[in-house]
Amino acid sequence: MPRTGRHVTMLTEGTYPHVHGGVSTWCDQLVKGMPEVDFHILSLTGTGREPVTWELPPNVYRHTTLPTWGPRPGRARAPVGRARRRFADSYERLLLSFLDPEARCDFGSALYELAELARDGRLPAALRTETALRSLMWIWTMPHLPTAAARPTVHDALTATDLLEHALRPLAARMPEDCVAHAVSSGLATLPALAARHFEGVPFLLTEHGIYLRERYLGYRRDAQRWPVKAFMLAFYRALNSHGYRTADLITPCNRYNRRWEERGGADPDRIRTVYNGVDPAAFPHAGPEPDVPTLTWCGRVDPIKDLETLIHAYATVRAELPETRLRLFGPVPPGGQAYRTRLEKLAAELGVTDGLSFEGRVTEVWRAYAAGHVVMLSSISEGFPFSLIEAMSCGRTTVSTDVGGVREAVGDTGLVVPPREPEKMAAAALALLKDDERRLRLAELSRQRVIDRFTLRRCVENFRTVYQELAGLPEIYRPAVETVADWTAELRDPWYAAVATDGTDW
Repeated sequence: MPRTGRHVTMLTEGTYPHVHGGVSTWCDQLVKGMPEVDFHILSLTGTGREPVTWELPPNVYRHTTLPTWGPRPGRARAPVGRARRRFADSYERLLLSFLDPEARCDFGSALYELAELARDGRLPAALRTETALRSLMWIWTMPHLPTAAARPTVHDALTATDLLEHALRPLAARMPEDCVAHAVSSGLATLPALAARHFEGVPFLLTEHGIYLRERYLGYRRDAQRWPVKAFMLAFYRALNSHGYRTADLITPCNRYNRRWEERGGADPDRIRTVYNGVDPAAFPHAGPEPDVPTLTWCGRVDPIKDLETLIHAYATVRAELPETRLRLFGPVPPGGQAYRTRLEKLAAELGVTDGLSFEGRVTEVWRAYAAGHVVMLSSISEGFPFSLIEAMSCGRTTVSTDVGGVREAVGDTGLVVPPREPEKMAAAALALLKDDERRLRLAELSRQRVIDRFTLRRCVENFRTVYQELAGLPEIYRPAVETVADWTAELRDPWYAAVATDGTDW
């Protein structure tokens, strides 16, 4: 149990303490950097059977997993009689809030009514009734809605309802009333914090690394579901994101790029405070001499969002000009990611570069991955403020990275930044650095100094220590004005929002 006073409930989704990677590293740094603060980790997972891969420090007094898939939680029956009619009314208002801008229904009030059912264990059963299915079909087929023209089927409605039921499961989670709720991503991790804030007045802190909504758009591009189902879920995520932005007591993006999203999504600028990620320069010391053979390195999670296809295509172009160049990929393949790894291996074989490319797996001493090359590469299509960049910079290596998230803020003028999904430009940047020893070494020295001046772990932890103290001492919980669907739909029509939502990719 916590020792005294306010403590922190940290809410994660698919990250800490079950997988390794940027956000998980950040969570572990924060928890271990404040041994005087008691933490409860509430982690949203897939099935609930995911192993804990981090050693939790003593100040984590409790760890709770909340599976969003697997068996349906609870054994309570669906509402009947008057309770069923109340559920139908709340559910229809929730659907109208994100499907029909003309209805001007309030997403938040409907969500909290369903949260009461979730806390009683009745929401999963209610969402699997014929009542819920009929409500969705009725709203979906309203003549003035674009979904009507798509002729959604009963199968579409069953699929969408099932996805929503799983997405809303975190509403059932409870946390102590004397804590600060810290969601380390937007989206589903905010649901327990929103409910706790509404019912118990728990202060709510939101930190975003990658932009959750943008990543949902990118993910659904590859999904095989029909358009009405995709439109349904993305509309739900837009409404949830907007409500979270408007409701959080404080938002701490890790870069200014995220801040622009949050402001466009409805957050009060006065409640946004940028806090950059940081590394310990002693843990990522200067890497020393470069290897004898020209080498490009990459370090991260082998995942489609890292767009390693672009990196391998760029490498093939580099090899055509500098045949001795190697590409070394460091990092784990997450559960379920083996098919992506296989696809990358097939691509390398098709391009004829298998002999120079190696998958090195996870390394215990990460700084050695950066030391293994001349230039560190980053090819992601979505990032927050990537640890791999500032770690590489701390090790005295310059970088070539894609212009996503807070990359430009991290790199400044100490590395080269190229557009995402353009392997030719990535290859040109890598070749420019490999061929110019003086420039590469000068940028490498500037990189390490930039980290020491701006992006240290000590500075990051101290900022969050101050934030926790402020929220724990709030005399009165800030209550924002109620928003309607018209507010965020108007914002999402903004050309700027549409442009950064896709970064030039096809939807």
